[in-house]
Amino acid sequence: MVQAAVTKTSAGSDHPSNHRAMAMVTTLFFVWGFLTALNDILVPHLKSIFELNYARVMLINSAFFGAYFVFAIPSALVIEKIGYKKTMVVGLLIMALGAILFVPAANVPSFELFLAALIVLATGVTALQVAANPYVTVLGPARTASSRLNLTQAFNSLGTTIAPYVGGMLILSAAPLSSSELHRLSSPALLAYRQHEASSVKLPYIGITVCLVALALAIAMFKLPKIEATREFRPMGEADTAAKDLWKHRQLVFGTLGIFLYVGAEVAIGSFLINYFTQPEIGNLSVKTAASLVSLYWFGAMVGRFIGAAGLQKLPTRAVLGTVAVVACLLVTTSILSTGWLAMATIIAVGLFNSVMFPSIFALGVEDLGPLTAKGSGMLVQAIVGGAIIPVAEGALADHIGIHHAFILPALCYVYIAFYGFKGSVHKVQNA
Repeated sequence: MVQAAVTKTSAGSDHPSNHRAMAMVTTLFFVWGFLTALNDILVPHLKSIFELNYARVMLINSAFFGAYFVFAIPSALVIEKIGYKKTMVVGLLIMALGAILFVPAANVPSFELFLAALIVLATGVTALQVAANPYVTVLGPARTASSRLNLTQAFNSLGTTIAPYVGGMLILSAAPLSSSELHRLSSPALLAYRQHEASSVKLPYIGITVCLVALALAIAMFKLPKIEATREFRPMGEADTAAKDLWKHRQLVFGTLGIFLYVGAEVAIGSFLINYFTQPEIGNLSVKTAASLVSLYWFGAMVGRFIGAAGLQKLPTRAVLGTVAVVACLLVTTSILSTGWLAMATIIAVGLFNSVMFPSIFALGVEDLGPLTAKGSGMLVQAIVGGAIIPVAEGALADHIGIHHAFILPALCYVYIAFYGFKGSVHKVQNA
């Protein structure tokens, strides 16, 4: 019974159930994109409430993306035990738990409790990532796997595009007090101010909780094609069959570092944009106006992924990945060397060229892994911990040399990604 279902699913993307499954799974990409981009709103919001420096406020990303490192491999093992569908449902319910924990964190209010809620939320997102990404790659022909991932990632970017705008309206509705104004408040007045400001996250995250539970129920009732996690992936060659160690696969090892640096660069840029645009020499904007511009950064990623979903069916993935990484590096460098509208426009444009990087690196990383695909996926998702480390490093850099020039760090990340696209992704199994 299982074997027959797997054979049907692997046969091709023309089977109707595959299209329905793609549509359902794509909603998951939208959801975790929306929740991830809300971190860009939490960064300036919590920074002002708790008077944090850049390095400390970037612990928001450390808490969120650090969960990927801790729970990616366990998630792969869960998939092997209970399958893709049940893992998706469990992941959504864990996300709902994390979202509702924002309410007590706001009531206290406590920065540490916010971090704890983000860890729980990200644990569920990790399970979804490990399950959904490889699931999409096997819902059709292997040659169009990167195209399908780009399509689903486009809807992920739709979520990241909408989130800063919605979050800006709901969470950043009031102008925060300056540091000098906060210092003039008495202790009871300061506590009352923090409780009032922190309470703006309650309604959005209660709504998110309800939506996540509803989506979990919908996935549970939906008949997804059954795919065996440990045995029925793409056929492997003789050399691959002999390789039992993931570290022997060059494209996977180099791709893991590529995911680490890509996610780190993308998250670091997105998380700093609001504060960047409020700088006098850059845009001198209010935080609410700056938040709306962050949507343009993620909108570029969405547009690029729709283009990539079509273009990567005809263009070589490696060449496309290398080229967009070079352009992204040049755009970040231009922003560093300029001010005003040019600095803003070039850093926003990076989103367009970020668009195809994650799905392309992921597809190249798991290429021809066969029955190792689930664990290889877990390894790649684990590398998303770059989003926990690189933004903190950039935050520390910003505290010392300023937020403007701290963007040199993501620029260097794109240099490596260009190497991976042109050279590092050409794979062969390493001899023991």
